[in-house]
Amino acid sequence: MAEDLYDILGVSRGATEDEIRSAFRKLAKANHPDVNPGNAAAGERFKKITAANDILSDPEKRRQYDAGEIDAKGDPRRPQWGRAGGARRPSSAGARGFEGRAGAGAGFDDFSFSDIFSDVFGATSAGTRREAHGFASRGHDVRYSLEIDFLEAVQGTKKRVTLPDGGVLDLNVPEGTQDGQVLRLKGKGAAGSPGSEQGDALVEIKVRLHPDFKRDGDDILLDLPITIDEAVLGGRVEVPTPTGRVQLTIPKGTSSGKTFRLKGKGVRGKNGNPGDQLVTVKIVMPQNIDESLSYFFSEWRQKHAYDPGRK
Repeated sequence: MAEDLYDILGVSRGATEDEIRSAFRKLAKANHPDVNPGNAAAGERFKKITAANDILSDPEKRRQYDAGEIDAKGDPRRPQWGRAGGARRPSSAGARGFEGRAGAGAGFDDFSFSDIFSDVFGATSAGTRREAHGFASRGHDVRYSLEIDFLEAVQGTKKRVTLPDGGVLDLNVPEGTQDGQVLRLKGKGAAGSPGSEQGDALVEIKVRLHPDFKRDGDDILLDLPITIDEAVLGGRVEVPTPTGRVQLTIPKGTSSGKTFRLKGKGVRGKNGNPGDQLVTVKIVMPQNIDESLSYFFSEWRQKHAYDPGRK
């Protein structure tokens, strides 16, 4: 016995058009061949779901199915005979059973298979329509990863990525790109079915660590070693930045851990404005403490002893 079309879609005989459409969309997405590669059972279910929707989404075909004029395949049932004045004649309903067959699929006039693909794959080519039981689908997106230097991410760069099949992708890495950011190359992914869009290439950026710089949002962090005399006497020291070296004035009596801000020397953000570079000084003692330095501080300590931890 043929399976009931309402049972295939999981709806009642009194279901509205919206309920039928919703049930079909849900089942079609779950059983679509691209979602279930190699799953023959899902493929058969998809065919049944599609065939059921062909009839139940068309008001006239649904009426004929409910009246028993057509079967689950849409074919006319064996003519039913009635009596009129004792004469046997085909019922008018049976004669109408196959009228309008050329209009199969009319229920898709306001509903395209592209709606399903947009839910399953995120995008489809414009105007993609179901034809018979085939379909056109957008090509899949293809993922790659690319490792770049810290300064390349900050300043921006151009890279050529060689693909496993020998092809190449020319990639513009924009200024301020962050670690883990994904760049999309339109139409550089897998080919779709004939007449549909090609997928995109998605390139995830991996940023190598820098020996000196660290990034905090749009700011650049740097630990700067200074000498004990620079901390005591002050002076001007060179500071590396992503765009070159600049001069920084160290005030007299600067303590280790003091942070200075270099305005606009950070990363250019999405709003177009650059962040800052935050320079934290670290007092580094000389490798060898000679007698003169030891003598000086021993004398100084006797006259100027202090406790930096005292409140």
